[in-house]
Amino acid sequence: MLMRCFFRQLPALLAIARSYASKSFPPHTVVTMPALSPTMTSGNIGTWQKAAGDTIAPGDVLVEIETDKAQMDFEFQEDGVLAKILKDSGEKDVAVGNPIAVMVEEGTDIAPFESFTLDDAGGEKAPPAKESTEEAAESSEPADTGSQTSPSTLPKDAPKEESKPEPQESESSGGRLQTSLEREPSASPAAKALALERGVPIKQVKGTGPGGRITKQDIEKFKPASSAAPASSAASSAPTYEDIPASSMRKTIANRLQQSMNQNPHYFVAATVSVSKLLKLRQALNSSADGQYKLSVNDFMIKAAAVACKKVPAVNSSWREIDGQIIIRQHNTVDVSVAVATPIGLMTPIVKGVEALGLSSISAQVKDLGKRARDGKLKPEEYQGGTFTISNMGMNAAIDRFTAVINPPQAGILAVGTTKKVAVPSSTEEGHGVEWDEQVVVTGSFDHKVVDGAVGGEWIREFKKVVENPLEMML
Repeated sequence: MLMRCFFRQLPALLAIARSYASKSFPPHTVVTMPALSPTMTSGNIGTWQKAAGDTIAPGDVLVEIETDKAQMDFEFQEDGVLAKILKDSGEKDVAVGNPIAVMVEEGTDIAPFESFTLDDAGGEKAPPAKESTEEAAESSEPADTGSQTSPSTLPKDAPKEESKPEPQESESSGGRLQTSLEREPSASPAAKALALERGVPIKQVKGTGPGGRITKQDIEKFKPASSAAPASSAASSAPTYEDIPASSMRKTIANRLQQSMNQNPHYFVAATVSVSKLLKLRQALNSSADGQYKLSVNDFMIKAAAVACKKVPAVNSSWREIDGQIIIRQHNTVDVSVAVATPIGLMTPIVKGVEALGLSSISAQVKDLGKRARDGKLKPEEYQGGTFTISNMGMNAAIDRFTAVINPPQAGILAVGTTKKVAVPSSTEEGHGVEWDEQVVVTGSFDHKVVDGAVGGEWIREFKKVVENPLEMML
């Protein structure tokens, strides 16, 4: 996922070191690995969009960086010339603060920088050790305690020992390990989404964008080469599978969901909810909107969840450990995380303060957050946090119901299935008959540490009540 990151306070955020250095190097600036998210301690170097000697203007993309959460564009905000690249594409686990490039002012001779090394830039420190507590920092809400993997905990001589061993010389050879960025070509989010939709093998597409990036047009123009039938001996020896490297974001998703299932005792409460009145209200509101908004069923579900959370506040809570003391934090506002499928994994952007928002405001925020999530332009504070989550697969007519995994440290998540027409018995003055009712099956997943079974059932009852009587959302 590509995320645009703008760094306007460069001295603090980029940790750019001004050097009027040893030897005979002209005045220059050492560009270091930036911290692109609150939990980032190291990153992988992707494709360099500029080469040595290229002029850089504010806003130009310097290099792609893969973090623990996403693949981001590092946009530089100063004028200058790229004099030397210190970390090539494919370098793994480069610690935040380590040198990655050298910049000079325009008109400066860059020839002396051909011999510039990492030692000339001040050396590099070892990446912080990954401890089990690191995954706690990956929760949807930032942890209350500080990081236990701070580089300050390393011995003073550790960086020197890490930078001296001879095996580093092998990194320039063809046998160096590749990152997932190299194994999977650079492509725009729109190109990835279209490739997934059309089943195009993205590795076989030649990119025509900047730096060889694959664009949507490249996917549309791609034509698979017709290959001759292989010989029987070759066919028998060919592998019957493909190993796909897991991206950093996929690893983070896997670790967090595994942590949630292991540490949060899930239980599930399901209910069939009539949405016939809701659909009629939605149609009436949209027809009178004069193009100002277009409400979806999910907008109503988000609002109904907020109403239920205010009536049953125990669900709008989270289990926490602070200074060795276990507490249950009950939130006064309802910030709903909305599950959004993106080309590189599931994101949960947050609609904040839903209890105080109208349906049109909810609809506008969901559309904006969803688009930016798929384009990789969400800020960390827009997907870290939340007090309750909704995962809606109603757009897939094959999904009657499903269960969802709790998004820690939250205590509940609601899974919404598709709408079905169901015949229900009815009694009239003319006798007995049937009526068609639009129904949805919803399933709540609750953390039994925080929410008792009866409380989860009460929340589902309140949710069902407000959905089946949607005018209550207007109160």
